[in-house]
Amino acid sequence: MLKPFMRAAAAALPLLALLAGSCNSPARYVTVDGTMLGTTMHVVADVGPSARQELYRAAMRLDAEAKASMSIFDSTSLLSCLNRNLTDSVDRHIAFNLALADSIGRLSGGRYDVTVKPLVEAWGFAGRERTLHPNLDSLLAFVGRDKVRIVDGRLVKSDPRVQLDFNSVAKGYTVDLLAQLVEQLGGRNYIVDIGGEVRCRGVNREGNPWRIGIETPFDGNMSDGAYLQKRLCMSSGGLATSGNYRRFYRTDDGRKVAHTIDPRTGRSVISRLLSATVAAPTCAEADALGTMFMALGADDALRMADSLPGLKAYFILAGQGDAYEEYVTPAMRALIME
Repeated sequence: MLKPFMRAAAAALPLLALLAGSCNSPARYVTVDGTMLGTTMHVVADVGPSARQELYRAAMRLDAEAKASMSIFDSTSLLSCLNRNLTDSVDRHIAFNLALADSIGRLSGGRYDVTVKPLVEAWGFAGRERTLHPNLDSLLAFVGRDKVRIVDGRLVKSDPRVQLDFNSVAKGYTVDLLAQLVEQLGGRNYIVDIGGEVRCRGVNREGNPWRIGIETPFDGNMSDGAYLQKRLCMSSGGLATSGNYRRFYRTDDGRKVAHTIDPRTGRSVISRLLSATVAAPTCAEADALGTMFMALGADDALRMADSLPGLKAYFILAGQGDAYEEYVTPAMRALIME
């Protein structure tokens, strides 16, 4: 269960923030654009023009800090050093994400698991060339959240080959940290978007809730918003979409291999669930839950969504022919623009 983190902008999962701005003092709203985690960063916030450069510089410092901690693509990051057993000390970012992953993992019955890095790497989704016929039985021997824990600020592994991958949560977590920076600079109305994952609060310049689009999940859709399936209105919380229609490849015999990996079987999860969008109090939670639903597959995802009161989720599923089916939880329905 991997989603792109610290990769090219084209790999970003598709939420398009359709930004406007506030009725109270629209002149205070500023727009800050840049690159974070190897993808696009877009912020609109009522911090005033004098804070624009300060916000940009703070975002760039956060970008460097997040990559130095959690990147699996940077061999010098703390996470890479932990994975290679060069250190056992964890920082606050890794501790937080491991704790959140544990709670989502328990909810998923083990199908959301951040120890999947060896499997993700073998299938070619972790910056290395894929293995044509990975030895899954061998790799599964050191996959499982029961094989790693934190004790007194140190990572303890039951097997030194255990490796962590936070790509399913780290981008959403970084969105939350960037939102905190906006608030520290006085922002009370804002939207923060890193690679399509969003955290928002309050209203836009027009005094309306922030509008966010969810893209149509057809294979290879790299349009960044040209094809929208739905639009949402939000005034608080985080939103993230997971899907298997951008990061995938096909084998010589035409079989689709996607980046969402089932840690029980070691194989790619392919089902008629094409994308899962979740709104939650934080973007980190939304990020992890969206990935969890993709890992569950269509039938189990629908059953679980039905069993969670208050869940805000929107699923797009493959229907007959080229048609799509939609599933919307009652709590999410209130956010959808008809």
